[in-house]
Parts: sequence; structure tokens; C-alpha cells
Amino acid sequence: MKAVFSDIHEWLLEAARVMRRQFSLVFSDMGVMLFFFFLPVAYPVVYSLIYNTEVTRDMPVAVVDNCRTALSREFVRHADATEAIKICGYAADLNEARRWMNEHRCYGVLEIPADYSARLGRGEQAMARFYCDMGLLYRYRTFLSSLTELQMATCTELRQTGLNLLGVSSSAMGESVETQAFFLGDTQQGFASFIIPGIVVLILQQSMLLGIAMLDGASNERRRRNRGYDPVAVRDASPSASCIGKALCYVAIYLPLTLFILHYIPELFAYPHQGDAADYLLFIFPMLLATAFLGISLQGLMRERESAFIVVVFTSVVFLFLSGLTWPRYAMNDFYLMLGNLVPATWGIEGFIRINTNGGSLADQATPYHWLWGLTALFFVTAYLTTRRRSVTD
Repeated sequence: MKAVFSDIHEWLLEAARVMRRQFSLVFSDMGVMLFFFFLPVAYPVVYSLIYNTEVTRDMPVAVVDNCRTALSREFVRHADATEAIKICGYAADLNEARRWMNEHRCYGVLEIPADYSARLGRGEQAMARFYCDMGLLYRYRTFLSSLTELQMATCTELRQTGLNLLGVSSSAMGESVETQAFFLGDTQQGFASFIIPGIVVLILQQSMLLGIAMLDGASNERRRRNRGYDPVAVRDASPSASCIGKALCYVAIYLPLTLFILHYIPELFAYPHQGDAADYLLFIFPMLLATAFLGISLQGLMRERESAFIVVVFTSVVFLFLSGLTWPRYAMNDFYLMLGNLVPATWGIEGFIRINTNGGSLADQATPYHWLWGLTALFFVTAYLTTRRRSVTD
């Protein structure tokens, strides 16, 4: 029994030496510090400042009124009353409206055909065409929402007018169906409130992987200069102690950054922030561990420090897609679904949004939480095997 405790004590000392050495390597490398500290602090602030407007209002729209009747002018007035549209003027035809759009005097064109009032008078379906600048989907989404509400209101008004002409009180026929929208988690329906809570979790993963990759590239450069020997590495540590020591170093660095990104960024920029801090910090802890072991598993792939940009940076867009933020995961095929399951940020984004934005608890996120611990175990095994193979070849 005494020998067992002696082995455990020795193993803990080895892990502590590796952890201490990694701290010294991190704080002596300006490139690594840039990825570990500046990137996760600056990126959420920059993204938040860019998208802090949340929604766009009073976007200029040109009108091409080929009908020129009271009904068409009333429709234009109602469109101008919506929060998204501000009528900037009447164009003679579509060519003139197109020139206005090319000059950025407007971002949309509302065309009312000549038979608009006649079709309504005959009880037929009338059509008004809207042309939108698709340079920003942000504008298109706001235009679409306002025009849909305008269409529903116009149809309701025309129905009530028709009933009144028939001598039937619209109140006697019952009230029109009233729709009320309650946007859970994103009450303002803003782009920043939707995308930033997921982006910040992905930034945590990618910045850690970049820093670890740069450390590994620097180690490989030292090995080439010293005939396969890294003079600053802790060579007498076991593979498991080496993996644990490095991972604890990276997680210890990222814990205060995680608190800043996940707790203070939503408060500073007034994003949805309903969850308990203890819940999402406990939830994100296995994601940080899994990311650290994933980075250690990739050691050997970085021949130079600059390899980190090639191996890691390009995966950011891929991981963003696999996370389900830009495309729902239920619509993915089995291959992409399985690939996304192996990315720690996928489950980190899903669980954090449910806790922070929708006010869930840690107990409600059993599936993503178990997946994160499963990925932690999986990547620890791969990190151990990679570290063991490297120690044998030294």
C-alpha cells in the first residue's frame, strides 16, 4: 500500500512539473499569448460592437406605383408605417428605381402593378412585387418580416370592408384570428442575440487549439535543431502525467477567460442572459478539457509554428457549420452529424445557449453534458497514445 501511495505521489509531482513548464512556455511566447489571451478577449468585443445594432429599421425603399389610385397610395402609406421600411420616393419606372439602388439611395423597390385596384375591386387576388438588395441577409429578413405583417393586415382590412359593404357587421362574424409571437431567448429578434452566444463558445475552442498547435510547432522546431531532442520538455514524465499536466495548464488559463466571455460579455452588450453562472461554467468545464486533450492529440502534425494557421484556422467555418448555428443539425446527413458530434464546441454551443439564453439548468442538459465528458475521455486516450508514441521515438 505504501508503494502505491508513493507511485501516486510521484505521478502528481510529474504532472505538476509538466504543468509548471507549460505555464513558463506559454508566458514566454508572445504568439501563444496572443492566441490564449488577446484573441478570446478581443473577438467577442469586436463581434458585439459590429452587430450591436441588433435590428435594422427605416431602411429606404423606392416605390414604382403603376396603379396610382387611392388603394395603392394607402398600401404605400401602410408600408411606410412599418418599422423596417421608409419610403424614400417614387420612381418613374423600374429602371430609375434600379439606378437608385445602384447608387445606394435605397435597398428595396416596391412595385405596384397597374391592375392592383381593379383586381381588388373584383374580389380577385392582387399582387405587389418587392425587390430587395441581397447584399445583407440581415436586411432581407427584416424586410420579409415587415411585409408579411403588412400583407396580413391588408387582407384583414379588405375582408372587413367587404363585409361592411354587404351590410354584415364584421364584429357579428367574429374577430379575425389574432397572432401573438413570443420569441423565447431572443426577444428582440436580433442577429447578435442569436449568433454571438454560440460564436463565443467556438472562439474558446479555436483559440485554445491555435495556442496548443503553436506550442507544438515550436517544440518540433526545437527538436529539429537538437537532433530530435526538445531541451525544454519534461522528459522523465509519464505520458499520462504529461497529458494531464498540459491540459490542467490550458484549462487554468482559460477559466477566467471563460468567465469573462460567457458571463460579462452578455451583460455588457445586453444579450439574453437568463441562466445561472454556476450552471454554464460547470457545463463548459468538460468542453475545455476535451478541447485541451484534442489539441494535445494533434501534436506532431505541426511541423512549424505557422502550421497552426493551416491546420486549425480553416476548421473554424467547418465547425461553425457543424454546430448547427448556420444550418440545423437535424437536416444534416449521418456523416456530418457524426462529424459534428466529435467536435466539443458543437455540444458546448448547444448546452450553453439552452442554459444562458433559454434559462435552462445544468440538469436539463444531460445529453450534451454527457457527450462532453465522453469526448473528454476519448480525446484523453488519443492524447495519451500520441504522447506515448512521441516519447518512444525521442
